[in-house]
Amino acid sequence: MDLITFKLILVLALFLLSLTIAAYSTWAERKVASIMQDRIGPNRAGPFGLLQPLADGGKFFFKEDFTPANAEKFLFVLGPALVMFISLITGAVIPWGKSLNIGGMSYDLQVANIDVGVLFIIGMASIGVYGIMIGGWASNNKYSLLGAIRASSQMISYELAMGLALLSIIMMTGSLDLKVITETQTTGKLWGLIHIDGMNWNIFYQPLAFLIFMVAALAETNRHPFDLPECESELVTGYSTEYSSMKLGLYMFGEYVNMFISNAFMVVLFFGGYNYPGIEWVTQNWGENIAGIISIAAFLGKTIIGILIFMWIRWTLPRFRYDQLMHLGWKTLIPLAVLNLVITGALILAFGH
Repeated sequence: MDLITFKLILVLALFLLSLTIAAYSTWAERKVASIMQDRIGPNRAGPFGLLQPLADGGKFFFKEDFTPANAEKFLFVLGPALVMFISLITGAVIPWGKSLNIGGMSYDLQVANIDVGVLFIIGMASIGVYGIMIGGWASNNKYSLLGAIRASSQMISYELAMGLALLSIIMMTGSLDLKVITETQTTGKLWGLIHIDGMNWNIFYQPLAFLIFMVAALAETNRHPFDLPECESELVTGYSTEYSSMKLGLYMFGEYVNMFISNAFMVVLFFGGYNYPGIEWVTQNWGENIAGIISIAAFLGKTIIGILIFMWIRWTLPRFRYDQLMHLGWKTLIPLAVLNLVITGALILAFGH
């Protein structure tokens, strides 16, 4: 198998994986909510309601595709398409597992191994807000416009804190390459004292950066308690008020794909990526392919745990007021991120990497 064929297969697998996890995240969200609220949840379509996402997806295709008379029709269609496209393309730079050996050749489980993977994801996330802004403005609806404005100000506010939290990881690893960041968490002594194979994770060195990044990721993906752009009690459904059929479905799917990629990004930065305890021992004794398959499972397992935590937060915390949202971003997270950056720099200067 040549490299191009392998990359095409990897792209298709990643596309299907993202859509599948996004679809079944809707099922999991309803199940988590039902457990926390002492209800049953979806249980009609298939065993345990497992066919409910397929039923919901099919329903979107057959609903009336309504476009407001005074909407900017091209931009009205472009908005949800842009959100979905940006959500999917960000997964291209994430290393999903240790390399596999096929036919005597070693293949990285990463679509695009670029030196500035961190900047690529942050840049794509910044462009993603345009999908919401365009959709809200093109709808020619005041509620939609207010939701779009809220989304843009919210993302600008929390991207600053997210970027500062990322700088701490970049200073520690000395690289913007996600593969390098992952590999630096494979070996080494934890806090310079204990050697644990595959467990030298950044979360043990940067817990405050992780907390800041996670809160910012919740805000970036418009998840509770930061879902002000689609606040039902104030804005009907915000930027998506005028959308129906599969255009609305793309916005909803885009949110869940964003949640999946955000958690995958956090796993790479803070939880060792595809590393797991004993990864080097497994590679040496069981072979590269067995270690690679286990690494994929480990990566996806960590990511799914993160998604479930996002859902748990949604059904636990009430929505912020808008002034509380801004105060948390500008007066709490950014000063904490700057403080963490200063402490990280001082420790690196004193003790080295």
